[in-house]
Amino acid sequence: MHDPSPLNSRTGQELYIEAKRRLPGGTQLVSKRPEQYLPENWPAYFLRAKGCTVWDLDDRSYEDFASNGIGTCLLGYADEVVNAAVADCIVRGSMCTLNAPEEVYLADRLCAIHTWAEQVRYTRTGGEAMAVAVRLARAATARSTIAFCGYHGWSDWYLAANLAESDALNGHLLPGLEPGGVPPVLRGTALPFRYNQIAELEAIVAKHRHDLAAIVMEPMRWEFPTEDFLHRVRALADETGAVLVFDEITAGWRSYFGGIHLKLGVNPDVAVFAKAISNGFPMAAIIGRPAVVEQAQQTFVSSTYWTERIGPVAAIATIERLENVKAVDHIRRSGELVRAGWTAASGKHGVPVKVMGQPALCIFAFDCGEASRTVMTLFTQEMLAHGFLANGGFYPTYAHQPATIDRYLCAVDEVFAFIHGCLESDNVMAALRGPIAHSGFARLT
Repeated sequence: MHDPSPLNSRTGQELYIEAKRRLPGGTQLVSKRPEQYLPENWPAYFLRAKGCTVWDLDDRSYEDFASNGIGTCLLGYADEVVNAAVADCIVRGSMCTLNAPEEVYLADRLCAIHTWAEQVRYTRTGGEAMAVAVRLARAATARSTIAFCGYHGWSDWYLAANLAESDALNGHLLPGLEPGGVPPVLRGTALPFRYNQIAELEAIVAKHRHDLAAIVMEPMRWEFPTEDFLHRVRALADETGAVLVFDEITAGWRSYFGGIHLKLGVNPDVAVFAKAISNGFPMAAIIGRPAVVEQAQQTFVSSTYWTERIGPVAAIATIERLENVKAVDHIRRSGELVRAGWTAASGKHGVPVKVMGQPALCIFAFDCGEASRTVMTLFTQEMLAHGFLANGGFYPTYAHQPATIDRYLCAVDEVFAFIHGCLESDNVMAALRGPIAHSGFARLT
């Protein structure tokens, strides 16, 4: 396949060195930094991707058992049905002075799936969708304070939590987030509580009930809610008049068609979807009750590219395909197989791990004390040599078929045996062919 890029003569690491000179931080997304996986040895760039297979700049292929596009491609890379809908949209025109009718079709579909919601607002990325959701909540309540749990992006409202305490966000997925450029006046407006720790939210409510605009949280990520946790969160929102916002950007559509809150049986006032809703094409939706979403008429939230056509077309095609192929069932089974494989390899080779998360979004971590991050780096290194992009997290897709999973688990078994030997001989660091992987957000040199 012809690659039109003039840079295709460089290897991934050579191009990444150039990228760090031209692009602050090297990438547009912290989660795609090679240093997060395998410093100096991660392929870094792709020529093409199909299903769950990725080809690097040297045209070497790898099976993706890592994040699969940071969770965006739930059907797998370059799904033919979704791509065909997008290609037709491009031919017919993706931008116009007039509006795309697919905006209305998609809104109707989303509200039919989520019968508690009546209105929809679109953006194109998850971070900006969360910024819109918080703005609408503040406008609807005429209040300022946000209580939140989990990771919600890069916006000022969220990073303001680290103005009060530099490590306030460390327990919410990504540690080390610096609030540089966030106005100091926002200190104290974003207050974190931990998942399943209802007493922490109750303490925030007791102190800020009269200025609490919203409770913002992921209904679930790695950890299952305790029996009454989400119901008590819902009750606190009702009691205080705060808007309950569920961030379904990561969990949405994976474990339950439409979003995990439908499975958990608690409805928010606003839900936010992105990533998997459109299988890799930029699209995000804020759905909710009119009392909140209608505030888009009062506060200015508007952007030209929120009106382009590709996003809604991709979302409509993706949602239809997810339903038709029963993707949720397939993804659950794939995650269950991988989780069981991790556990089996750990027991067989005496390499201690902790396996966490739901099957559709599962993770494991080596339980080797101070050496754990070094061991994970070694795991990534050796799996790469076996032809797999892999670390401690696995986002299964519809494209992950049993035969590919079997090959992955055979490689896991071999790599765990190798790691056991390195641990026994205290030789883990010496087995690495580069530095230890980074954790969290850090400035690159």
